[in-house]
Amino acid sequence: MKLIEVIADSGHLDTLTGLAEQHEVLDHWYTQADDGQRQSFRMLVNDEARQPILDSLQGMLGSSKNDRIVVMPVEAVLPRPQQDEKSNSKKQSVSKSTREELYNQIEKGARLDLNYLILTFLSTIVAAIGLLENNVAVIIGAMVIAPLLGPNIALALATTLGDKALMLASLKTNLAGVLLALIISMAIGWLWPYANPGPEILSRTDVGFDGILLALASGAAAALSLTSGIASALVGVMVAVALLPPTATLGMMLVMGHYDLATGAALLLAINVVCVNLSASLVFVLKGIRPRTWLEKSKARQSIAWIILFWLMTLIVLAMVVAVRTVVEGTLSS
Repeated sequence: MKLIEVIADSGHLDTLTGLAEQHEVLDHWYTQADDGQRQSFRMLVNDEARQPILDSLQGMLGSSKNDRIVVMPVEAVLPRPQQDEKSNSKKQSVSKSTREELYNQIEKGARLDLNYLILTFLSTIVAAIGLLENNVAVIIGAMVIAPLLGPNIALALATTLGDKALMLASLKTNLAGVLLALIISMAIGWLWPYANPGPEILSRTDVGFDGILLALASGAAAALSLTSGIASALVGVMVAVALLPPTATLGMMLVMGHYDLATGAALLLAINVVCVNLSASLVFVLKGIRPRTWLEKSKARQSIAWIILFWLMTLIVLAMVVAVRTVVEGTLSS
């Protein structure tokens, strides 16, 4: 549950009270205000009612520059509110984070700023050294930093909402991160003493259908952890669907002349990106994340339909490439 505070003119009091009663909020109260002054109206709201209330408040107060809508976390409420089984079953199918809360949290991952570039630079160095030294602990450290996961999750949310500005920002940030990681890893591969690829590098060049299922499940888990408010699960997702190690492997193998291994790393990277975006978009849709107005919803439906079709067709093509690659490698080895 969350505490929604509305700071508005006192003339809105009756409307806000009616809104609270209509959505059966857990509790509501307000402060007295002098004539012509703003007053604070607070509502204690459960998860399933929070998004409809915010939509109604934005429709009522969104055009005013003097009014404010503030959503605040609630650590505990005593005595505990009583909820029936019907309410609990409905809550399981509803996102615990509103559209606005998700956007505020995920949009940060699409920002192309100095912090993002530094994180990508450092995590690429960590990943490359871990791969060259066959040090699993170091590679996991690079996975946990996971700067490339943020813009991909942001891209999935942008396509779900039909937000072109966030979509372009996510694509730009994603492309910049991948290019920077490739440049850094190629430089490391050129400077590092030549060595035969070890098991950790080889594991990032071997792509199978199990890798596709893992990437799909990890992308869905990332979106589910965000919509359910379980942010701690993202750490496991970062390790499961690592985007940086195959990128670093691709750069180093290109410089070292192992073009067959570089092809496998590029294929793994492409599959991870496609699967994360596809499964995350589907979870956002199933969780009811959509724009507020009818026109925005109409545009978003068209956007998400085409984008999901694009990701699905791309995944089918990549799966066919994996199948052909597996057959060819099996033939050569026999």
